[in-house]
Amino acid sequence: MSGTTRPRLRLAAAVAAAAALVLTGCSSSGSSGSGDAQTGFIVGKGGAPDTAAAGHRKDAPDISGTTLEGTKVALSDYRGKVVVLNIWGSWCNPCRAEAPNLQSVWDTYKDQGVQFLGINTRDIDPANAVRFEQEKGVTFPSLYDPDGTQILKFPKGSLNPQSIPTTLVIDRDGKLAARAMRALEAEDIEAMLKPVLAEQKS
Repeated sequence: MSGTTRPRLRLAAAVAAAAALVLTGCSSSGSSGSGDAQTGFIVGKGGAPDTAAAGHRKDAPDISGTTLEGTKVALSDYRGKVVVLNIWGSWCNPCRAEAPNLQSVWDTYKDQGVQFLGINTRDIDPANAVRFEQEKGVTFPSLYDPDGTQILKFPKGSLNPQSIPTTLVIDRDGKLAARAMRALEAEDIEAMLKPVLAEQKS
């Protein structure tokens, strides 16, 4: 067996193991329940995003790694900005439908103290994810996280790794302010983003 083949097999095994444990399925289902003291989120009604009030928000983990374009990046690089974080995979049909909406909102707000960041997961070959970005015209960066390592850093209950796509809004202080565990229209993304953007930095 060649030296090149062995790392690929290890990566494939890691992805398969993660998928079997927590990252099974591509779901666009919403949240359930009325609230979660552990995460600070109050579950939105009628499909509205879940939100956490300032003063009741949990810290987002400082996820980091290499983007699909080969650049090193960390969430902490964007402290002081409002971050829209989207978890996606090229294999996920709802992600394909949602991507142009994310790009549209990114185009509108990227010069207003907002940063979009993706986490690409369960794409064993990053070329598939890069092709997805090219086809959908996505220009914001995405961390390459094939085995879900960065996703699993989030506080327990703050997201469901089975619900892909998931979008989170992180406030200027690096805290989890809003989430939606389904594919979103552009107006849904703006509805999550605008209240957090309007807040003053603490």
